[in-house]
Amino acid sequence: MSIAPSEVARESSEWRPAPWTRWFDLGDRSLAVLLLLPTAILLSVVIVYPVGRLVYTSFFNLSLTSGLPAEFAGLDNYRMMMDDPVFWETTWNTILITLLTVPGALLVGLALALMANLPFKRQWPVRLSLLIPWALPLSFAGLIFAWFFHSEYGVVNDVLNRLGFEGIIWFNSPNWAFAAICLTIVWKTSSFMALIILAGLQTIPRSLYEAADVDGAGRLRQFFEITLPLLKPSIVVALIFRTITALQTFDIPYMMTGGGPGTSTATLAMYIHQNTVSFLDLGYGSALAVVMFALSMAVTAVYLRMIRTKR
Repeated sequence: MSIAPSEVARESSEWRPAPWTRWFDLGDRSLAVLLLLPTAILLSVVIVYPVGRLVYTSFFNLSLTSGLPAEFAGLDNYRMMMDDPVFWETTWNTILITLLTVPGALLVGLALALMANLPFKRQWPVRLSLLIPWALPLSFAGLIFAWFFHSEYGVVNDVLNRLGFEGIIWFNSPNWAFAAICLTIVWKTSSFMALIILAGLQTIPRSLYEAADVDGAGRLRQFFEITLPLLKPSIVVALIFRTITALQTFDIPYMMTGGGPGTSTATLAMYIHQNTVSFLDLGYGSALAVVMFALSMAVTAVYLRMIRTKR
């Protein structure tokens, strides 16, 4: 049975949308703004306001131990920072930890990811072992390795003695203490790198390796021409997160050495903690925190520029 065109036209003309539903008839741009608005508000409350407050406080002399009200000081806190030898030492220690532990964690994490990606019959124990260092709290890891490197009853010196070497007093020497901290950080963070790289390995099509086998390419050539190029996005993401956390290193050096001997293993985050929590100098501590924030943003911008250039 066919419906006359006049009846279809009459039925379509009778239906009208309710006036209030026009508010939901948004364009693509308006809809995007509406959907992103809650996220923008949340970021403003959680990130923008605290960072703005931090920058604002850095321009004041605000010491809770003096009992005096906050006084505008301009750039005095930053000028004092330039003449502060402890600031330069802790900043250099932070940069050195970053330069040593980030590549170290990347290399160890890449090896662990490749091992976990091998076609084992039971892969879950290997992959579960990657989660254990990452899930372990930072302060707990620092405490464990402080016992490992103990000069009298630590595991490391016991192994050295069994191999015929003399034990080392790790935490009495700035160089050895720094080396112990870096080894601990590499152990703790390499699993994080491995998890991200392993996720990248799972996305590489198996057909590429099968085609390479047909062409006669060896394992080493496949790694450098297939695996490594396709892993670059995952590696860059891992490097961004690892570098930012390395610049904010606090827990492991604090638990292992407390920054000693002297301030030879103290980081910028530890110096900020000392000024704000121990000395209650919020103005100078905020200025130090602003410098660390700017350093983290600068490193992130460099990585993002690298990604954009490669595209």
